[in-house]
Amino acid sequence: MKKLNGAMPWAAAVGAAALLVTGFAAPVRSQVMPCGPGMALIPGANGAAGYCIDKYEASLRRTDDGRDEPWSPYLTPERVRVRAVSAHDVVPQGYVSQRQAAAACSAAGKRLCENTEWVRACRGPSNTTYGYGERRERNRCNENHRWHPVVQLFRATSQALWGHVQMNDPQINQLPGTVALTGAHRDCSNGYGVYDMVGNLHEWTADREGTFRGGYYMDTAINGNGCNYVTTAHDPSYHDYSIGFRCCAAARQ
Repeated sequence: MKKLNGAMPWAAAVGAAALLVTGFAAPVRSQVMPCGPGMALIPGANGAAGYCIDKYEASLRRTDDGRDEPWSPYLTPERVRVRAVSAHDVVPQGYVSQRQAAAACSAAGKRLCENTEWVRACRGPSNTTYGYGERRERNRCNENHRWHPVVQLFRATSQALWGHVQMNDPQINQLPGTVALTGAHRDCSNGYGVYDMVGNLHEWTADREGTFRGGYYMDTAINGNGCNYVTTAHDPSYHDYSIGFRCCAAARQ
């Protein structure tokens, strides 16, 4: 049996020892990882089972017609099949409705997070308002865009002029200083290792009435601070440039 740097590999050594003692090689058990790639484990509270959540805001891959290719994060995924991906250093998907987000999670073998799951993951092991602490720290998260992108793009200073078409224009999230790459704000995280749950993009949850959380690059305070930010004013078919999502899943045992 070969040795590595003069030492027998651990698993091989265990099997060899078992063979000497019993005459049979002991099976080496493979460890089952509780979460899939790009996901973080959130332990259950008070002895309850834990769950998994995407570390990063979702991006999409188009999967219809035999394809498996990236979908533009600046386009609404209408009349196409897509699956959600949790990946570092990519533009996260905006322009997506709750229904589309739920379908993309399902296609990836996951689901949209429940409100309680999302908030628990955002607040981190220390259960704090911003995950990293109780007080907001400027520049830790993507939440400081100075000029409203719709005003920048259309010179529309009145919200009465912000219609469905304007709010879903692909150019909005391509303006400088708007949406950031996933994980680019390395300090916008917590002890669970999830990123951008405050700021960058709003995130849909599984609430049937249509709820998104966390704020986005323009605002993380109007509807609550940090992880307490919640918007319930839109139905599940609504989408615009500011809303993305991430997925959850049961932990493997």
